[in-house]
Amino acid sequence: MPRPRATAIGFSAVLLWALLALFTVGSAPVPPLQLNAICFAIGGAIGIVWVIATGEARLLRAVPLRVYAFGTVGLFGYHALYFSALRLAPAAEAGLIAYLWPLLIVLLSGLLPGERLRAGHVLGALLGFTGAALIVARGATGFDGAALPGYGLAALCALTWSSYSVLSRRLGSVPTASVAVFCLASAALSLPLHLALEQTAWPTTPLAWASMVALGLGPVGLAFYVWDIGVKRGDIQVLGTASYAAPLLSTLILVGVGIAAPTPMLLAAAVLITGGAALAARASAGARSQA
Repeated sequence: MPRPRATAIGFSAVLLWALLALFTVGSAPVPPLQLNAICFAIGGAIGIVWVIATGEARLLRAVPLRVYAFGTVGLFGYHALYFSALRLAPAAEAGLIAYLWPLLIVLLSGLLPGERLRAGHVLGALLGFTGAALIVARGATGFDGAALPGYGLAALCALTWSSYSVLSRRLGSVPTASVAVFCLASAALSLPLHLALEQTAWPTTPLAWASMVALGLGPVGLAFYVWDIGVKRGDIQVLGTASYAAPLLSTLILVGVGIAAPTPMLLAAAVLITGGAALAARASAGARSQA
């Protein structure tokens, strides 16, 4: 596959992830673990079709169990935290905090052997966390204690995905078909936890049903497969930079459909978080060019 085509395929994941908050809000009142189980079951079904179409089933036997465990924990943990955060806090604000993960990836990767943090990384981090602080403080309207648990889960969400992304570098390359196993295992893990900890609730409107199915087909399904192709066969630097557009796109979508109000605080936070991540990415690109 040509590198530009693989890069374009990978970028489609960024567009799908920009819809994650919208579909999560639309799927209410389904509780987080139940939503995890359903969406990952759909995403895993997509993977089964993928495995059959590509003939990669034989490659799955060679993937170490630790890789399957690692991928399952990463996908399950991130989405369980994300869905919970958006049930407990305003969607746009919690989503922006969760989208600190691109910035955290840059910062955490600077701690790996052979890497180091630069001034641009630090400045980008300060801008990003200033944006998150604006959200928690709600600008001039004061601190909203009721939303604090949701904001905390969103922060853990960002830390989970960034840690997963950085640590995955140490596992080597695995076939894209393995993502299907990650999804199915995440669904299998979510179901008993849901039955033990949550009250089952189903969508009450056709729009809610459509949102739940769309989550499983797109942001919690197809996105993982196309992202895997992009980072393995495309330009990972371009994709890494493009991922910083996700928080801004997500916020604009929520504002556009009327879920979030276009307040100055929200827009400022979106610019700070996106700009901080882009600045950190630029510092990383500069370090690579010098090397």
